Order: sequence, then structure tokens, then C-alpha cells
Amino acid sequence: MITRIREVRRARGLTLDQVGALCDPPTTAQTIGRLETGTRTVSVKWLNRIALALGVTTADLVDMPGQNNVPVAALLGPEGARAPTRPLAFTLPAAGGETIGVHVSGSIGDYRHGDEIWCRRIAPADFAAAVNRDLLLPRPAGRFLFGRLIGREADRLHILPLGAGARQQVISDPPWAAVAAQLVRRL
Repeated sequence: MITRIREVRRARGLTLDQVGALCDPPTTAQTIGRLETGTRTVSVKWLNRIALALGVTTADLVDMPGQNNVPVAALLGPEGARAPTRPLAFTLPAAGGETIGVHVSGSIGDYRHGDEIWCRRIAPADFAAAVNRDLLLPRPAGRFLFGRLIGREADRLHILPLGAGARQQVISDPPWAAVAAQLVRRL
């Protein structure tokens, strides 16, 4: 099995030590390094722990037969475009069972007309981890609210809608939320 643990970790900007600390239970940087390089056998249990620590799905950490990858031709930064020093590839996003979409029909905030926002549904117990993230919340009568979660008090969520000059809204006890996880923008 070929894993992409190192590639995903570097893309997230995390060190081996940081990933080890994020694992549940925590582990050492040396263990993560051995799992990345294949020096230590990667079990499904380890893949699940590391995927959770990196905030990705387990499938994102494994190259599977028939999986479509997009080869990276260049790295773009403040100094311009340059060739990567090692082979890199993007994995095409795969929708999971808890993924829902938001289609941007008119430019607002950081989002442009035509953007696709892939959101991951979360339960009320996970709302605290979504502070300072964009999310979709259900409202009565089939309506929704999309904005930045700026605070939480007991069962109330404080949401700042994306529009310029928008006023904070407070939502009480929503049954679920969906955190923006991936942005797909066509040029």
C-alpha cells in the first residue's frame, strides 16, 4: 500500500511532532515518520488516527487503484512559479456520506459566482471545533443561514453572515451544521 501521509502533512504545513500530538492518543514524531516512510507497517487503525489528526478522510491518505490524481507541474509563490523538487499530485475530491454542497449563485464575501463549497456535516457536540469557520445552518421552514461562526454560548451560535455590513445573527440549538471543507472554483 502506498500512502500519501507525508504529502498531506506537508500540504497542511504540519511537522511530524504536531501530527503526533494531534493523534488520539498522542504519539511521537518518530512513529509518524516511520509510518510515512513505510519503515513501520501502516494499519487501518493508524490510517484512521492520522486522517483524523490531519482533518482528512482515510482515503485521502492512500493511493488506490483507479483513483484519479492531477500531477502538479509547478509551485506558485511570491517568487513566481517553480518546478517541484519531488513529484506531487492533487487527489480529486471525493464526496463522503456526510458531505453536502453549497452553490454560490452570486458573489459574496470570499466566494465568487459559480463556486462550489463542499461542506462536512457535524453534530452539535462538534460545534466548538468550528469556531472561526464558515458553515451552513438549517433554519425553520426550509431556510438556511451561511456565515462565519464567531462564538458559542451554551446552545446558541453567533453567526456573522458574509455580506458587507451584515449584522450578527444568533441561532439557538440547531440540529446540525455543515462546515465548509473544500472550495471548487472554475476559472
